[in-house]
Amino acid sequence: MNEITTRGYAHPEVLVSTEWVAAHLTDPSVRLVESNEDTLLYASGHLPGAVHVDWTADLNDPLRRDYIERQGFERLMSRIGVTPDTTVVFYGDRNNWWACYAFWVFQLFGHVRAAVMDGGRVKWEQEGRPLTREVPAYPPTSYTARERDDRTDRAFRDEVLAHVRAGGQLVDVRSPDEFSGARLHMPDYPNEGALRGGHIPGARSVPWARAVDPADGTFKPAAALADIYRGEQQLDPGREVIAYCRIGERSSHTWFALKYLLGFERVRNYDGSWTEWGNAVGVPIERSPGDSSS
Repeated sequence: MNEITTRGYAHPEVLVSTEWVAAHLTDPSVRLVESNEDTLLYASGHLPGAVHVDWTADLNDPLRRDYIERQGFERLMSRIGVTPDTTVVFYGDRNNWWACYAFWVFQLFGHVRAAVMDGGRVKWEQEGRPLTREVPAYPPTSYTARERDDRTDRAFRDEVLAHVRAGGQLVDVRSPDEFSGARLHMPDYPNEGALRGGHIPGARSVPWARAVDPADGTFKPAAALADIYRGEQQLDPGREVIAYCRIGERSSHTWFALKYLLGFERVRNYDGSWTEWGNAVGVPIERSPGDSSS
């Protein structure tokens, strides 16, 4: 039996093991997609047959802080040789932050034949599995996508504000110091534009890394995840939850865990996150007692 199916996930089909990927490296119905924070990492070595999806150049609009439109997504899918029947498997660095982010963007366009490789690059490398610098070339496809759906899995600032006023459930997946307001960004990272520190009122602080095994970045079993999100944090899986971080990548990881692994009914990712909220005029901010950073 596949080890992942024993962990009790609501939707185990969206998570595949490194063993599964190794057995499907030459499967024409599967397309491996590497998406990293470090956009130069792919060139240094990647899984055989994997294509590179750059989160800055391929998924984002070059002028607006928004994602590509339907036509841009169709061009991307054609370029990487994907059809609506292709199973796209994402993996990457940073415990799959950007792999989950790319997975999330693909869901906005309705490509549901998708999964994430549990553990990402770290686990693959730990196991001594092969990497290559050879860049594959696949015949272009003809792909027709739906219009981007910004309602089901995505939240915007004004929607988050209404959610706060209604007492809705929010999960802040940043580090404790970011949540308290002591920091405007993660340690060893630049400030990406936020002028104020703190968190959205009512948000629970659940750093994204609590969802994974620190040894190899694999997701914890469903029972352990439920202990955190349902037990400790008292989140109701029947009510809507909005997750956020700094720019939407860490929160896409938590969105994935809540929606697919725990089966929460309505989960949205606020990709504007703290870079937007920490700059917005007139929105409420909370800080931990005694913190005066700004």
